Amino acid sequence: MLLLTAATKLTELKDGVLNFFRDFGALYCVEILLFFCLIFFVSKVLRDNDATKLMFVYWVLLLAGGLMHAFDGEIMTKQFFLFYVILVSSVMLILFSVEVKKYLWDVHQTKERAPEKATGGSAEVHSQADTERCMANIVKALQNMSKNNVGALIVLSKGSLPKQVLQSGVEIDAEISTQLMEGIFFPKAPLHDGAMVIHGHKIQAAGCFLPLTQKTSYPKEYGTRHRAAIGITEVANVISLVVSEETGIISIVKQGNVTRYADYDMLVDALKDYYWQEMPISDKKRILGGLIK
Repeated sequence: MLLLTAATKLTELKDGVLNFFRDFGALYCVEILLFFCLIFFVSKVLRDNDATKLMFVYWVLLLAGGLMHAFDGEIMTKQFFLFYVILVSSVMLILFSVEVKKYLWDVHQTKERAPEKATGGSAEVHSQADTERCMANIVKALQNMSKNNVGALIVLSKGSLPKQVLQSGVEIDAEISTQLMEGIFFPKAPLHDGAMVIHGHKIQAAGCFLPLTQKTSYPKEYGTRHRAAIGITEVANVISLVVSEETGIISIVKQGNVTRYADYDMLVDALKDYYWQEMPISDKKRILGGLIK
């Protein structure tokens, strides 16, 4: 009896496949293409965020819905199956809404990164001494502003900042120096309320306005400067350095995660991560060797 039922179902499945290709038209092509793009995008978001187990669940749900539609078209009709795929995909995207927003923003700005790189100077060849000098100047400026309770927000960009952010400020395109950084964030300076953008070995812009994070789980003492520092790391691949105007506490923000009370060593480590590509191979081997030990 079971074998007969299974054989009947397989025959119905074969007939359904034949009927599908018999009535195959342009509309089917469009539907298949759109759903392929949707499933591919969701899978890419899950993979890029190391959610392999969730991606496995996603594919199992899609496969289960497809089998139900194939073996019992009355319960799982075509329209219901399409709605089912959209619903499951939407749930997965909602779980990673911040990451999706960041991905879409980065893709949208891919063609606009060339102007930023042209003024940032990261394509130029710099020596180890230049990199160490930039790191020392940044750390010294942050520590000096921390001692004097001068608020500051610095964004370390790798070329992924949206063009709107850069256009909201004033182009500087100057070599990094402690005096210039402190001068820009001086309380009475016209650009002190905005963010400074460092790209490579140059201060690219200052006085920039950043998107604020929409999350409400952060402490209430985080003001606009901290919320802006978090918000930009949620939509772009950058590192934010913040000095609190009220307490002088230095914070490091990466991918929405805030590390407060950053000292000299923590700042140097953050800057090493930023300048990693420009560090000599010998320094990279030394750092990696220390991590392995």
